Amino acid sequence: MNLAFVETRSNVLFRGPAGLGKTMLEQNTATAALAAGMTVCFTNVGAALADLLKQESLPAVERRIKRYTHVDLLAFDELGYVPCDARAADLLFQIISRRHEKASTIIATNLAFKEWGPMFHGAASLVPLIDRFTQHLVTVDIEGESYRQKEKDMPPRQRSPSPGRAARKVASRRGAKRRKP
Repeated sequence: MNLAFVETRSNVLFRGPAGLGKTMLEQNTATAALAAGMTVCFTNVGAALADLLKQESLPAVERRIKRYTHVDLLAFDELGYVPCDARAADLLFQIISRRHEKASTIIATNLAFKEWGPMFHGAASLVPLIDRFTQHLVTVDIEGESYRQKEKDMPPRQRSPSPGRAARKVASRRGAKRRKP
């Protein structure tokens, strides 16, 4: 959390199965970077690529790609959950290539690098993308049992309240108070 990797323009890979806290680690790192006065973009890989793919012209893509390339820290979440075509892989390559040795990128994934090929349907830009991303890389491999699965197996009283459940409770209490004379 000292953000030294940002100063050295290194990248970070959080890798592990679902439910082990990769997104939380990314969010906390992004929050620390914001608190340090850095510019940050935190997004889901699929959402970012869909955003770029829906642009109707090359100039529009170029303008939009700046959202991902002109920040001190880019945090890409959930690489590997939604397959991408070769065009999406080329756009991801453009982002990583333009940030290479200029700014840090975090990627959270459940996939080993050898599994990225099928994810991007063997796109030609995949090898140089991985090459640039890994040149200055800190890898955090996370192992263990899913926190969500552990909590699911707990008795209801021991589970932590979900944000939605807690918000509904507060709203229902507020509603009850308003009805009283």
